[in-house]
Amino acid sequence: MNIILLERIARLGQVGDVVRVKDGYARNYLLPNGKALRATSANKKEFEHRRVEIEARNLEMQSEAQQVAERLNGQSVVMIRRAGQTGQLYGSVNTRDIAAALAETGFSVLRSQIQLNEPIKKIGLHEIVVALFADVNASVSVNVARSEDEAERQAQGEDVSVAEDAFADDEEEEEVAVDEDAPDLDEVFEDGAGENADEDDASDEDKTD
Repeated sequence: MNIILLERIARLGQVGDVVRVKDGYARNYLLPNGKALRATSANKKEFEHRRVEIEARNLEMQSEAQQVAERLNGQSVVMIRRAGQTGQLYGSVNTRDIAAALAETGFSVLRSQIQLNEPIKKIGLHEIVVALFADVNASVSVNVARSEDEAERQAQGEDVSVAEDAFADDEEEEEVAVDEDAPDLDEVFEDGAGENADEDDASDEDKTD
């Protein structure tokens, strides 16, 4: 689909450029978000008529984005999730989760602005880029942990990717533990004690008969 860009988009073009993109990208993102128009004759004329207004609006949006980026850059959000002993999540953290967490801290960003190649599936500190506008980005730390305490330790630089399993270690030690105070069986029973016992039993049987 051929479209007219209404704002500068990285790796795509400048305001007013007519470019060809995939239909899905245009219909699902560019057109509904007001970032482009279909490149029809009527729309081309409309754009030229409003070019000055559109470019001025772009400069205003870029300035606003830079102000947000200054406040957002370096922010950290904590995501508490269930995970196994190795730190593998029983689910994942996606762009919707991160956008919701940022909203709770007062930053309103779109899911599409969060640059996440694939959902987060392991606990840890994950640096995520938020593309606020063309060439205006902010870096956010997503602290994924199993508990608030673990998140705090992780933020201080401690590696908590593998959970401590002291209880299991204690059980293993108990299974192989040996009572050092227990007497040696060789000291308790004299040599041949078992044989004498059998002879005594036999003598008792003779007496009974």
